[in-house]
Amino acid sequence: MTNHRRTAVILGANALRSRFSNKSVRAHLLAGFDVYPVHPRETEVESLRCYPNLDAVPRPIDRISLYVPPAVGLQEAEAIIRAGAKEVWLNPGTESPELIRKLREHSVDVRIGCSIIDCGYSPSQFLE
Repeated sequence: MTNHRRTAVILGANALRSRFSNKSVRAHLLAGFDVYPVHPRETEVESLRCYPNLDAVPRPIDRISLYVPPAVGLQEAEAIIRAGAKEVWLNPGTESPELIRKLREHSVDVRIGCSIIDCGYSPSQFLE
């Protein structure tokens, strides 16, 4: 098996440094992840290429961290399942019972909480 750096997809990444999704990009970078921002209208986030959708991101994916409204997360559920990530983080405000159920039905390891804190940082550490 080939060793690779841990990878994190930030779904809903935003170039605005005040947004939690942007702080998550920075936290994951500091934690040693290769980070793949995903947003349909952004082209670059924190000097990283931004992918238009989850299917365009290189594999393998270790972590997907959601920063989208629950309805958008539900629309992206099939792509999340196809991605085969080892874990999917539903950050505060992104979770819904329907999305959690759908992902778990497909054996997705769903984590409900702040992925920035899981990286060992507080969102307040990241200045705008």
